[in-house]
Amino acid sequence: MNYEEALDYLQRRRRFGIKLGNERFETLLSCIDNPHRSLKVAHIAGTKGKGSTTAMIAAGLHADGRKVGSYFSPYVYELRERVQINGEMIPKEDFTELMTEIVPWVEDISSGYLGAITEFELKTAIGFLYFQRQAVDYAVVEVGLGGRLDATNVVTPLVSVITNIGLDHTRILGDTYAQIAYEKAGIIKPGIPVISAATHPEAVETIAQIANERKSPLLWVREMEDKEPPSPIAWCLDASQRLVIKTPAATYRPLQLNLKGRFQAANAACAVAAIEHMHHRYKSGVPETVLKGIERAYLPARFEVLRVKPTVILDGAHNAMAVSALLEELSTVRYRRLHIVLGMVTGHKPEEIVGQLAPIASHIYATAPDWRRAVPVKAIAEIARRYGAEVSEHTHPSSAVAEALSRCEPEDAVLVTGSFYVIGEIDRRLFQKQPQPETPATKPV
Repeated sequence: MNYEEALDYLQRRRRFGIKLGNERFETLLSCIDNPHRSLKVAHIAGTKGKGSTTAMIAAGLHADGRKVGSYFSPYVYELRERVQINGEMIPKEDFTELMTEIVPWVEDISSGYLGAITEFELKTAIGFLYFQRQAVDYAVVEVGLGGRLDATNVVTPLVSVITNIGLDHTRILGDTYAQIAYEKAGIIKPGIPVISAATHPEAVETIAQIANERKSPLLWVREMEDKEPPSPIAWCLDASQRLVIKTPAATYRPLQLNLKGRFQAANAACAVAAIEHMHHRYKSGVPETVLKGIERAYLPARFEVLRVKPTVILDGAHNAMAVSALLEELSTVRYRRLHIVLGMVTGHKPEEIVGQLAPIASHIYATAPDWRRAVPVKAIAEIARRYGAEVSEHTHPSSAVAEALSRCEPEDAVLVTGSFYVIGEIDRRLFQKQPQPETPATKPV
């Protein structure tokens, strides 16, 4: 099996969809000697911010000299982004070798009563086995969907983190904050500390109840001016918009995050608090090296400004909570007209996303990724038109971006959003500034 064959095998398992519950996955892991059991893990769940928090924890630990595996969901440009060590994707050779080793077990289990191993289960197994074989010091693992029944929930972590919670994947996780919080809080293990930035009262109550039942120390992350519930971990922005974090262990000097957006403040506070709980060395506060790593943390398409004149912004906001945070940050950007390239996949509510974006757009370029769960272009366009937006329809994200850029003036902005998969399919060369023709010298009269 070469790399292309290994990748094709994995992607063909998408046809088995999402199957929550871990008996099948635990059977697969037992066939490869349970690599997850030897890992020291930070486990991250949430509706908004779990990827950024994962990246910050991993970057902070790596900057302090640790060998750190990180497991992300989803990817943007290449599937191997999901499995990284010290910020480097799993090499194609290792991916192929591990896939070749695991496939016979996958086929054997899939032919039995447990049913087919899914794409997500297989790539999670590859991630765990790669981290074990590479002897990482820590693994920072982002939940795929929910938490309680997610494949990643086989780990026993050093610390669990639940970022903010909103209404998303409601057909699978439930349609109330309490139901969704119950699924996210499924990652809480007995006696293991849990850190949460959830704010909705129903979510707060549910997480607190589960943590109490499992006798897990619970620390809330709050903005310093918030008083409910009482919080030992607090953050604020100083006059220069730098982040100040206070924990029971320390008050840290102001941080200037590479990941943009006010919403990243709570994620960074979660990251700092999580690291404090991961090793006795950090109990009295994380060192300066960790803070510098958190500041440098990067993930693509998280309010990523690629260029100016016109301003081009990539943000994979794919649910209502993420779009609300995107709009808050967008309000700080100066532009004359806003061109929005928008594509989505199912599992989220298009009406809630388009309904927030359409009223502020001068033009919406409806598109779709080459993905079996893509929302049809016409469906996005129809919703946008109901909100009075000027809309054009494009079969490929690159053509949508090309059209948006062709209509832009230097003072305008182009926002590409709705799905990481849309962003991942765009030809990046489109975002490069084109050389301007030289102005002929004026002859003296």
